This record gives sequence, C-alpha cells and structure tokens, in this order.
Amino acid sequence: MISPIKIKKNIFYLILGMIFITIPQSSCKKLVEVNSPTTSISGKNVYTNDETATAVLTGIYSQISAASMTGLDLISIGLVTGLSADELVLYSGSNNATLKTYYLNNLAAPNPFNIWSNIYSKIYIVNLAIEGITNSTLLNPSVKQQLLGEAKFLRAFFFFYLVNLYGDVPLAITSDYKVNSLLARSSQEKVWTQIIADLTEAKVLLSPDYLDASLLKKTSERVRPTKWAAIALLSKSYLYTGDWKNAEIESSELIDNTSLYHLEDSLNNVFLMNNEEAIWQLQPVTYGMNTLDAKIYIIPSTGPSAYTPVYLNNHLLQNFESGDLRRTKWIDSVDVDGTTYYFPFKYQSATYGAPVTEYHTIFRLAEQYLVRAESRAHLNDVANATNDLNIIRKRAGLEEHKYSTNSALLAAIVHERQVELFTEWGNRWLDLKRTKTIDTVMSTVTPQKGGIWSSNWQLYPIPSTEVIADGNIRQNPGY
Repeated sequence: MISPIKIKKNIFYLILGMIFITIPQSSCKKLVEVNSPTTSISGKNVYTNDETATAVLTGIYSQISAASMTGLDLISIGLVTGLSADELVLYSGSNNATLKTYYLNNLAAPNPFNIWSNIYSKIYIVNLAIEGITNSTLLNPSVKQQLLGEAKFLRAFFFFYLVNLYGDVPLAITSDYKVNSLLARSSQEKVWTQIIADLTEAKVLLSPDYLDASLLKKTSERVRPTKWAAIALLSKSYLYTGDWKNAEIESSELIDNTSLYHLEDSLNNVFLMNNEEAIWQLQPVTYGMNTLDAKIYIIPSTGPSAYTPVYLNNHLLQNFESGDLRRTKWIDSVDVDGTTYYFPFKYQSATYGAPVTEYHTIFRLAEQYLVRAESRAHLNDVANATNDLNIIRKRAGLEEHKYSTNSALLAAIVHERQVELFTEWGNRWLDLKRTKTIDTVMSTVTPQKGGIWSSNWQLYPIPSTEVIADGNIRQNPGY
C-alpha cells in the first residue's frame, strides 16, 4: 500500500503529562511492527476516557512540531520545497546530501527521505482515532465531537500535502492494513473529494472557540484546530481545485469573523504566539527552542554552516518592490568575507533557552485575503479582488494598485503570494504547480543551481520500497 503501518499492538506513550505517540518506522520493511512496552496504553483502552483520547491527537501535533531538519517531516515542507523552488539557495559548503537533492531537483525513488512515510504514519493514527472515537460510548459528548472534528481535519491536512507533492496517492481512510495493503493510487480528483468531505464535516464538528487541554474550556492558546482552521484549509482546497465561488464563500466567512481575527498592524507581530492574525499554530515541544524555522534559517555572523545551510535566492529578493516593509522586517542578512547572505527572519528567536514568544504558524488571516482575492479575480469581480489585494499591500507599506484586466490582477496576486508567504508551508512550490508556471520558472532556475529541469520533477518520487512492496502502486513518471 503506502507506507501504512501494520501494527501488531497499537501503542500510545504517556510521558510525564505530555503524551507523545511513538510509531517507529523501518527503511527495510513496508509495514511496521511494534510490540507493546509495559508503559504503553493499548489501543483498545485509549478511547475509554477523555484524557487518553485527547492525548492521541495531542501526540500528533507534538510529532509535527518536534520534527527536525534531518527528519524531513511536514514541519520541514517550507525548507525542502523552498529549495526545490526559487526561494532558497543551499550553501556550497553544505555536505547535506538530502537537501542537495531537493535543491538540484534531483530526487531519486530509492531515497525518498521520509516525507511520504511520515505523513502516512500519521494518517494511520488518525484513522485509528476516527474509528476509536466514533465507536466510543464513554467519552464526554462535547469532547468526542471536538476530537472527531480534529481527526477529520488532520486527515484532510495530511492528504492535502500528499496530493500536492506526489499527485495520485493511495487513499487510506481505514486502519485495516489488509485493505490498505492492496490500495492502488487514487486519482487526484478522488483525493480532493475526500479532503473536502473531511473538512466540510470537521467544520461542523469543531468548536468555534479555542479550547484548552480538557477540550471543555476556552483558552487564548491558538494551537488546537477550530472550526476556523477547517475553513482556512477548506477555502484553500477549493482554490486549488478551481472552485472559485466556494473558495470565496469560505474565506469570506473567516475574514468576517472580526471578533477573533484581524491583520496585525505591525509585521513584527505576525509570527508571535497567539497573535490575532493566527488561525492555527504549533506549540514548540523541543526543549530550548521556539521554532525550527528560526533554528534553520537565522544565519550567525560567521555565515552559513552545516546547521544553517540555506539562504534566500535572488529570484525571491528581486521580486520585492521598493519600500516593501516585508523586505526589511521579514528578511535579515549577514556579511561574511565580502558576501552578503540574506535569510528569512519571520521567526526571530533562535537563542537556545530563550523564553517562548513564537509559535509555528500554519494558517494565518493574510493568506485568506489572498485566497479571496484570487477567487474573486477568477469570478470577474475585479474591484473587490483588488480591494483584498490592496489590504495586504497597504499593511506592507506599499501603495494601492488598480488593475484593468483579470490577467494583470491574477499576476499581481501570484506575486503578492510570493512575497507575503515565502518559506511558509510550501506555498511557493505549490503555487508554481497549480498556476502552471513551474516549467517556465524552473527551466531558468534549476540550471542556475547546477541541475537539469524536467517537468516530471514537479512531483516528488514515491519511495521505491513502496512500489516494490505493493504491485498496485506505480512510480511517478521520470523516476
């Protein structure tokens, strides 16, 4: 099948009050077999009380947030796609072979670097959770509803990245490994249908309020998914599938919730924990660290190194207009031996042990304005689309623009997404693909990196171990 995960005994670890789910993965076997340690809670007992059931989903958030650069989990999507695209340059002195293959657009099927298997391992856990929560008769009804909504939301979130990175993918929506082991790749259309169905259901199930760990009380912490997080991903999914009207409807519902969300006036506040632009954030779980982005991107005065091996590509830098505050607030630089290295500075706390002031932001309100602007442009509502675009431009210190044609407006929106959302969750790479401009851009950029571009490279290869283990799965073209 996919890298699903055949598990003899389903394990969920409790560690001193913060519960992580640990599912080891094997590079030499398709299906992972895990034996239950004496400290674990067996799967059949997890959904008998609110605390352990909630811990399952909490564990998934922790796994995402705790990922490292070498693990290349979802948290690293901005890094690897930024290298694949025209956002980041890999330092010539870096010996990181994994990052180099992304940078040169030279991935190979035998070396998939965990992204596929890491995402599918989480989908397996989510499927277990959906089944366990649904069948439980012992959970508080309000907790049960919230957890089911979170699980549906997470499954959609994971498949969103799978379908965008790999194209057709096995659509695993059960924990039955016998079923999953026979799955072929489902069409992108079918995967998108499932994503939208899960999000539509999650939107109804999830609380409109941010909830604390009990899922019964409101909190100011914007770290558990809400109805609004489901709407944010739903509007984006409609945008990606060309359903402009529904994308406009969903993004408008979120933007109109002014009691909970508004654009931060200062660009310095946009990536702070629990700011009022944030729709969904991840709390740091690695001791002494705020965000992985700050750790990887902020280059010290000594210059790039094995620990900070990337810097910003001139293809991005040259697209900032004169006077754009994002260029001065969200980008910093160091000068080393006559060379200036510019780096992302959205997350600014990289000092080990510094107080936590930043959470990793997955969805924020500015993107919703751009989703609505693009949808409205496709619906020939030039005036309102322009207004949405200018709201983002004004916050960046730029003058408002007027557009006489849809084509000019759409080009301006794509540009605005490039300079607003750079290095955030793969947006640039996915935008190049969905707007069908990737071949034009990358045929110029990849040779400058030292690679050779092929249109096949816009999809990442499926791990060869999966293709070999499951005769129903065929490799992406070119690998």
